[in-house]
Amino acid sequence: METKVLPITTESLAEARAIIRDGGLVAFPTETVYGLGADARNAAAVAGIFAAKGRPADNPLIVHICDKAQVEEYAYLTPLAEKLIEAYWPGPITLVLKKRDCIPDIVSAGLDSVGLRLPGSAAAREFLAAVGCPIAAPSANTSGRPSPTAAAHVAEDMAGKVPLILDGGAVEIGLESTVVDARGEYPLVLRPGGITAEMLRELCGGLLTKPQLPTQKPLAPGMKYTHYAPKGEVLLFATAAEGAALLSAHAEAQPLLIASAEMAAELGYADSFIPGKRGDLDAYARSIFAALRLADSQSRSVILVETVPEEGLGAAIMNRLKKSAGVL
Repeated sequence: METKVLPITTESLAEARAIIRDGGLVAFPTETVYGLGADARNAAAVAGIFAAKGRPADNPLIVHICDKAQVEEYAYLTPLAEKLIEAYWPGPITLVLKKRDCIPDIVSAGLDSVGLRLPGSAAAREFLAAVGCPIAAPSANTSGRPSPTAAAHVAEDMAGKVPLILDGGAVEIGLESTVVDARGEYPLVLRPGGITAEMLRELCGGLLTKPQLPTQKPLAPGMKYTHYAPKGEVLLFATAAEGAALLSAHAEAQPLLIASAEMAAELGYADSFIPGKRGDLDAYARSIFAALRLADSQSRSVILVETVPEEGLGAAIMNRLKKSAGVL
């Protein structure tokens, strides 16, 4: 299969619409990461997503819509969901609600719930409006690999597997959406993201925590399986002393160092990927998946990554880093 990578134009959106209507797959940009989309109402088309990614069948998908009014077509609203929609849509938050029968079980991995999202990205909403249907879409990468934050990343994994990649440039956020179970009185964060636990608690007056056991069916993507992992070993460190010890121990492997400008300077290690200055969590989030993919492109067997405090956006960053290192 030939894979086209096209800018978002009237012509490419018309081509995307035809592909989706014919039951095919289209990769498209959002503000979080690039998604791999199919008509969420078409079970056979959705099965193509799982095949292209090599994704486990019990890992549910998120359904993307382009208008708040569409929610009740696909799920049952709750007072909590209405409050979250008013505050954060369009934006990087997915709401898990009881699904309606028009959403096939393959989308929800057999659960009676579905995750819905109205993206903040104007390009994503333009795509969704053009195709005229709800789009089931996980990240547009091979299952388990670092998520794609640029069209070139999608092509690395999906060339020859999908007919069209819409190129909207680099994404704004760089981490997948916050996923919240909104069926109860208070939000339950299933996956951290740009809408932080602190923000949700302040808005809703409370927050639930209910860890899910690995043997249970995941309610949302990112809860059960290995995710975000490059081919090399990821080792995390918090201090310059820890970083120096790891550099010494793995000197023969010539590791790639992913660290703030301050940490890289303190360690005096030139072979570094620098997301930004210490404390610039937005820059770190935008860059971390690209850095892990760079390590793969350079065949690095060891990647050393500076951690960040697990507060606010840092909680989402550390969720991804720990999973990439196999420690969560």
